Amino acid sequence: MSLHDLHRPLGDTGLLVSPLGLGTVKLGRDQGVKYPNGFTIPDDAAARALLNRARELGINLIDTAPAYGVSEQRLGPLLRGQRQDWVIVSKVGEEFEAGQSHFDFSPQHTRLSVERSLQRLETDFIDLVLVHSDGNDVAVLRDSGVYEALAELKREGKIRAFGLSGKTVEGGLLALEQGDCAMVTYNLAEQGERAVLDHAASHHKGILIKKALASGHAVLAGKDPVRASFELVFGHPGVSAAIVGTINPQHLAANAATAAAVIRG
Repeated sequence: MSLHDLHRPLGDTGLLVSPLGLGTVKLGRDQGVKYPNGFTIPDDAAARALLNRARELGINLIDTAPAYGVSEQRLGPLLRGQRQDWVIVSKVGEEFEAGQSHFDFSPQHTRLSVERSLQRLETDFIDLVLVHSDGNDVAVLRDSGVYEALAELKREGKIRAFGLSGKTVEGGLLALEQGDCAMVTYNLAEQGERAVLDHAASHHKGILIKKALASGHAVLAGKDPVRASFELVFGHPGVSAAIVGTINPQHLAANAATAAAVIRG
């Protein structure tokens, strides 16, 4: 079962996205990532096969970030000639260098970061840019100037939409008031940010779910944890799509089939 005929609006951005998106941290970074099992960063042939499989499955949403090591640099060449097939999400604010994260939400860095992402991804626009929060969501949005810089980049046509990948209800709500989309943690174990989903549903804003499968940790006695997770996530009318970060094409196909079955009911 594919997701081709299940694409849906990302809030009022005008973007149509598959209900599953492919997260690409594992294409670019294997340090300081919270997965239960170790993994090897796939080579170009394996990465290309994964992206081709995603496309075959009807997945058009791809999520990357400067903080994902060399993910953006790799995606540029890998996606050559396919720009019209993908809705690309990247981020600003978090940098990952020499095994350490640091944050810069200044307008100057925000613009530099987006220009750099455009070059790395070999594109003249990014569909959605999210602020990669350090956890101080409200302070970042209110005080740093990052949202104002993103609004300017949107007016210039360099990005189509912007929002926040945050960690708090207050941040998510503020992000949606002034922007287009929030990326929110929501899974069987963590539903504390549900109010953000509720707000999005009633205000036609975009919601991307991160950690929908609890980064692979989801275990539920007597029930398929993936199905249970997707029933929760796609059961909420505010959810546009869930980002899954697998590098295994079989896992991706199984996730897509389960998501399609849940959404079709």
